[in-house]
Amino acid sequence: MNKIHIRKSCGTNLFCSIFLAVNLFFFFSTDVLGAGESESLIAGGYSADEIKRGERFFKGLLPFERKSPACISCHNILSSDTLNWNPSAFDIANKFAAKDFNEFRSAVLEPAGTKMTASHVERDLGEEDLKLVKAYLDNLAQQGPPHVKPSIDNLLLFLLLGVLITWALLELIFFRKVKIRAIPLVVFLGAFGWQVKMVVAEGVRLGRQQDYAPDQPVKFSHKVHVGENGIDCMYCHTTAEHSKSAGIPAANLCLNCHILIREGTNSGKFEIAKVVDAVAEGENLEWIRIHNLPDHVFFSHAVHVGSGKLDCNTCHGPVEEMHVMKQFSDLSMGWCVNCHRETRVDFQDNGYYDTYVKLHEDLRAGKIDTIRAADIGANDCMRCHY
Repeated sequence: MNKIHIRKSCGTNLFCSIFLAVNLFFFFSTDVLGAGESESLIAGGYSADEIKRGERFFKGLLPFERKSPACISCHNILSSDTLNWNPSAFDIANKFAAKDFNEFRSAVLEPAGTKMTASHVERDLGEEDLKLVKAYLDNLAQQGPPHVKPSIDNLLLFLLLGVLITWALLELIFFRKVKIRAIPLVVFLGAFGWQVKMVVAEGVRLGRQQDYAPDQPVKFSHKVHVGENGIDCMYCHTTAEHSKSAGIPAANLCLNCHILIREGTNSGKFEIAKVVDAVAEGENLEWIRIHNLPDHVFFSHAVHVGSGKLDCNTCHGPVEEMHVMKQFSDLSMGWCVNCHRETRVDFQDNGYYDTYVKLHEDLRAGKIDTIRAADIGANDCMRCHY
């Protein structure tokens, strides 16, 4: 009886400890993630209640008998997976934070530009309500956009699997309550195997960011510029053929076209104005790099584009179809190695490869009919890891 009592007590204490640990994790993680959300910066002398009321007007919760669409129907507060051509609430907040109410009122009720005029027909907010909206946006400009809490689904699943593993081990060694002994063994093997799979999958993904598509300072669409207007990649990425990096075009390059074109079909004047203002004020647009390789990897656009004559789509995918630019390929080592094995080199009429005399002789003699990147050392370790 004492042994049974000890075993039960041991199992109960273990489960209690696990339960307590999980609850403590959620308590502290919620506390950390929620830190700062309770703090409210009061803008322009307005109270917290007035700013909250302005937020309700922006979201369309007030007035109750609203006839026109709410501001949030066009202007996102949180980031979205799909491109919203209209400026976000945070963009508007930043633009008008240093401007007085009259300028804000004029922009909303007497907009310039075809697209914005069509969108702002019959706004039904009174002047006092609009002042509260301005207060909310000023406060938003100071606080920044609301943070999206990270998903912990995988962590919860991993912890649940850990609980199952613990129960299965205790059942096999101590409890022995389940008559069919194979059940806890199957539970243990299944849960442990799934945990191993999760760890391996996360390890493989470490450092990779396929489909990464960060929000950029300007809503620039490759589909519009490349696909619809036919602009060549090299017009903007001028260094791709002779430099390690393809380069990010300076804002004044955009003005070659946008010195005249000041209103976009989709985005109106707001996005183009960001570029024009940046050039006028001598500021840089802080573009976010999308394609990132580990520090121990060397890659040169000059070798692949300039010498290898590869098309940009080979690595970057159909950019002419992308409103939002994303990382198309996973850029893993296996992906690069396989590309080197499969890609035919533009070898004969390319001065870069004139030094490969033996291969040229074999081609002329008919001994080989194709040169692939791996044949000229592309998969040698030191080419990329030096």
